[in-house]
Amino acid sequence: MNLRICLTFLILPFSFLALSQTDADPASLVNPYVDSKNSRWFFFNSATRPFGMVNLSPDTDMGGAWGSGYRYESDSIKGLSHVHAWQLSALSVLPVSEFTLGTERNFGSPFSHETEIVQPGYHRLWLDRYTIKVELTSTLRTGFHRYTFPRNASKQVLIRIGGLLGPSQITDGELIQLDSKTLQGHVINGPTVRRPYNTPVFFAIKLNQNISDINGWGAEGLSKKLSNIHGEDSGVLLGVDGGKQELLMKVGISYVSEAQAMLNLNSELPHWDFDQVVKESTEEWNSYLGRIEVKGATEKDRRRFYTDLFHALQGRRTISDVNGKYADLTSGTHQVKQIPLDEAGNPKFRHFNSDSFWGAQWTINTLWHLVYPEITEEFVNSMLRYYQDGGLIPRGPSGGNYTYVMTGASSTPFIVSAYQKGIRGFDVDLAYEGLKKNHRAGGIMEKAGYEHKTALGGGFSYYLKNGFVPWPIPEGNFGYHQDGPSLTLEYAYQDWTLAQLAKALGDKSAEQEFLQRSKNYQNTYDKESSWMRPRHVDGSWKTPFDPYEYNAGFNEANGSQGTWFVPHDLEGLAELMGGTEKAIERLNQSFVESEKLGFTSGTSHAQETHPEYRRIPINYGNQPSIQTSFIFHKLGKPALTQYWSRAIVNRIYSGLSHENGYNGDEDQGLMGSLAVLMKIGLFQMNGGTEADPAYQIGSPIFDQVSIKLNPKYYPGKEFIIKTLGNSPEHVYIKRANWKSQPLPALDLRHSQIIHGGELLLEMSNQAN
Repeated sequence: MNLRICLTFLILPFSFLALSQTDADPASLVNPYVDSKNSRWFFFNSATRPFGMVNLSPDTDMGGAWGSGYRYESDSIKGLSHVHAWQLSALSVLPVSEFTLGTERNFGSPFSHETEIVQPGYHRLWLDRYTIKVELTSTLRTGFHRYTFPRNASKQVLIRIGGLLGPSQITDGELIQLDSKTLQGHVINGPTVRRPYNTPVFFAIKLNQNISDINGWGAEGLSKKLSNIHGEDSGVLLGVDGGKQELLMKVGISYVSEAQAMLNLNSELPHWDFDQVVKESTEEWNSYLGRIEVKGATEKDRRRFYTDLFHALQGRRTISDVNGKYADLTSGTHQVKQIPLDEAGNPKFRHFNSDSFWGAQWTINTLWHLVYPEITEEFVNSMLRYYQDGGLIPRGPSGGNYTYVMTGASSTPFIVSAYQKGIRGFDVDLAYEGLKKNHRAGGIMEKAGYEHKTALGGGFSYYLKNGFVPWPIPEGNFGYHQDGPSLTLEYAYQDWTLAQLAKALGDKSAEQEFLQRSKNYQNTYDKESSWMRPRHVDGSWKTPFDPYEYNAGFNEANGSQGTWFVPHDLEGLAELMGGTEKAIERLNQSFVESEKLGFTSGTSHAQETHPEYRRIPINYGNQPSIQTSFIFHKLGKPALTQYWSRAIVNRIYSGLSHENGYNGDEDQGLMGSLAVLMKIGLFQMNGGTEADPAYQIGSPIFDQVSIKLNPKYYPGKEFIIKTLGNSPEHVYIKRANWKSQPLPALDLRHSQIIHGGELLLEMSNQAN
């Protein structure tokens, strides 16, 4: 595609209503800098809305999915881009002044954190090279920029058309000038290892001042001709008329077309009041974050809590337009589809871009379904659109593509848990049909990570025939994460969750089919070594075997971490280990050893292969073993859950430093959600997938937690957790009362919580 260029202008906002940090204004307590030293493309966000299509933030590092985007310790801003999503990027711009295009492509500018403001929905910084103040905010689908230039300086905006931008090589694009203040166009995200097809992102741009000049570069070198500005290294430099120092720019985004991008812009942002948009964005963030109100602990604890909740509400992005149109790329061809409309002509739900739901059974399944059930319902409906379009319920779609990220059928627990919790505003029969397909031959379980064109990497045929997935898989390598024991354990758990839905729907035959398969975890447990262990295809155990060797049969984990992945039958696992007491003693020792390394494999995902860190028995820096502290509760020792969960929160999820916080693997809300749940003392070991799901009560760090229940889904007004005598030392629950009645088991059912009420916990420094 050729790039016909005209002017494009991005305005970065500056004026900001500096918000006081108060508990009544939770957005002001969020610290987006946390762990930004270890940032990845979709991790850091500032000028965005919850689940926003637009994620407008500065980029200090442009290349790669990891170590890119905004990184706190980088000292130069390379661009301001509008899409920071799973395997997608788009439209990087930068205001400049007194700049002349030449052979040099170093447009970046130093900046200082001392003159920077970053809060949910707003970002302000100074470009020191150009002495330009940049401010950014957004609506759901439109970025809004405000730039303040030096007096009497030239006003210019640089727009990149092609080049490496985060996870994507932007291979080409087009820019067209519609009038003196309006532009539109698109860029092409080239295929990646994870996202198989070219994916266009369309945009529409409006400036509040006239475009005076345009210069560009591309395949033909420097040029004023739009036809010459295209290719993998291309862009334009716009000059802007007018004597005003302040320049405003609005940028609408769409995955469908330029016209749809313009529709999004005009519908969501018909005015030029930048401060009003900042105010509305703050109000929207407060409305989401304010659904959980916490009191007590320290101000630092509350700031970190709302930072965790902030992360739980982003990363997974809207990709449908304001009128419900969306792009379907499941076949490799860009097709425009339509979300069903309600009687008022509005889309019934949104369509989404999302990383995997791998690990969501212990994180967003509980948090979203209880606190944001309307979001859960939208996501389920979005998954069903992918099923209707491409034939599979996805486990991590990207801009209309299947990506087959990670392994198994990770969407199954998410959907089953939604149904079991009464969230049923979707076609249940269609969902059940799609989930059964995923769990049978021809479904998504057959595919290993990012296995686009074959269906052998998941070892699914061996799982069905022999009851376990061998390692290595005899046919060879077809994707990532072809680790037999991990796949066996994951399939068995997900089969159990599907059996629960079959039971709820009265399908006894399927219930027995999947229940029987859920016992397959036993086939990868080696009683001689007392570990989950890789097996050859002939059934013999892999030798030699080191349970602390990383990625040797276990996806992003070692055998010690993977051994505990039986969330649906911990009693059965304990029996294999020689009884409950032996299992508890063994797990407790694993925590004692893990504490010496801080409960994580280093401070970033990249350090998991470090010779020392990879040998940690339990790793709370990645998803495979983040349930382990609540295993004690399920095996009858809740005091150990209370002790270790508090220790983990204190060591890993309490800081506000840019250097750490999630240890580099915050997969679009999963670790943020986990931190939230551990701090309020709620967990669901099996992902909340049984009938009337149970919540295990942990050790809240706050004096009071109030969860406002959505009245469209749940009959109660508030679910309140109060603690008496709480402190960093008083981590144990001495006595529990639910609605003034004793609660000895420290479990509550979903039906109890959603009718509202108060859980009162008397805390102590002595275990019961």
